[in-house]
Amino acid sequence: PAALPPAPLGFTDVNLNSRNTYEVSRRRSAPEHLPHGGTAPAEPAPPPQEPAERGRHRVGIAGAGSSFAEFFTRNFFTKRTKELKPAVQSAPGWKLFGKVPPRENLPKDSKIIQQEYEARTGRMCKPPPPSARRKNIEFEPLSTTALILEDRPANLPAKSVEEALRHRQEYDEMVAEAKKREIKEAHKRKKIMRERFKQEENIASAMVIWVNEILPNWEGMRATRRVRELWWQGLPPSVRGKVWSLAVGNELNITPELYEIFLSRAKERWKSFSETSSENDTEDAGASVADREASLELIKLDISRTFPSLYIFQKGGPYHDLLHSVLGAYTCYRPDVGYVQGMSFIAAVLILNLEEADAFIAFANLLNKPCQLAFFRVDHSMMLKYFAAFEVFFEENLPKLFLHFKSYSLTPDIYLIDWIFTLYSKSLPLDLACRVWDVFCRDGEEFLFRTGLGILRLYEDILLQMDFIHIAQFLTKLPEDITSEKLFSCIAAIQMQNSNKKWAQVFASLMKDNKEGDKNHSPAPKS
Repeated sequence: PAALPPAPLGFTDVNLNSRNTYEVSRRRSAPEHLPHGGTAPAEPAPPPQEPAERGRHRVGIAGAGSSFAEFFTRNFFTKRTKELKPAVQSAPGWKLFGKVPPRENLPKDSKIIQQEYEARTGRMCKPPPPSARRKNIEFEPLSTTALILEDRPANLPAKSVEEALRHRQEYDEMVAEAKKREIKEAHKRKKIMRERFKQEENIASAMVIWVNEILPNWEGMRATRRVRELWWQGLPPSVRGKVWSLAVGNELNITPELYEIFLSRAKERWKSFSETSSENDTEDAGASVADREASLELIKLDISRTFPSLYIFQKGGPYHDLLHSVLGAYTCYRPDVGYVQGMSFIAAVLILNLEEADAFIAFANLLNKPCQLAFFRVDHSMMLKYFAAFEVFFEENLPKLFLHFKSYSLTPDIYLIDWIFTLYSKSLPLDLACRVWDVFCRDGEEFLFRTGLGILRLYEDILLQMDFIHIAQFLTKLPEDITSEKLFSCIAAIQMQNSNKKWAQVFASLMKDNKEGDKNHSPAPKS
């Protein structure tokens, strides 16, 4: 047969429907017919074209009626599109993460491509034995690691036996590692479930004691050694709110009716804010009652940031309006204090454990304690006394870490303020914070600072390796995997005694020294 004239130079195949660049280059370089000594093609080649027909093709290339792809398809491929077998009989296509449905207009069968490759290179590519192929596997990792066992696409050389076996070995190693991780995680989950089940049993038995024995005889049993030990282990959630209310007390003699009065006043203020929409009304200058009550508007900004992961306090959540009401009523009840950032976390914890009116009563009485009142009223002199007392016990219990902090001039206010303002409800996991609250209601403000020392003791080795910036960042956002067992074991190791003086005595001596210093440094009267 007459040979085809060479194709014009300068044309580029821009529309070939091929699966990858390797196939495109292979098709451009492959001979039209195999040598006589090679393997015969599956079908005879089409008869040569007449000169007139070839001329028509070239005219079509120059014109707008045909594309470059049509020219190359008719000259380089042995089959025409109309002569192709149905798509369902063709070899499937290929992509990185799996097989795709068969593609249309597939020019050659995979067997023909394989035969052409063997004839051109003189290399026989035998497929791996069936035993080396992937079989049903009990465990298969959820990733693309299993791709290593897949055969190559039909237009590429098949794997050798050695390569297939090596891939199988690598895959088995990956599966073994995945199994080890899965087994380790399963054991960890089982251990957690066992501990949780044991904890639930202890809580159930403790609840019976609290309900039947302690609460009916609260005043007579609250200070006994048995109750204090049971209290240290954590209160059952079903009685936690009741015990908190009894422990905090109601020195302010607030009634549910009084709460409703201040809640109505808060609602009136909100209504006036929405009607006026004046920015001047929302500025908290701290000078008058009206200015303090204007902090009602600030509450809206802070509620959405209270336990954001729970969503129950977000706008539209079941406790959003309830939290808003408690904080608004308190702002009207104590305009001298107003709303301070951090109050929302304390109120939210109380709402989770008490009814609305009871939560307000406990909230108002809790913030009336000397320590909380000093911090929320930003009484700098009192806050400095608390920080000084804390440092006395810090040096006594953790001298090495104390000196490390001193070397960086890292003072307690950098990390204690956030802890005290929110009573650890923002810094610790909620369930652990509630257990801290349990003992805080038993021991008072001393336990807040003892808990701070327990946290420092727990992470002492880590903190000793850090500088100022990293220590401040670490203590501001504590690790989420902190457990109650580890923390409370460290808290128990903290001795709140210095030179035979307890916390209250140390704090009282600091207050006394401060008063004497004020007298000595008082200005002389003007003449």
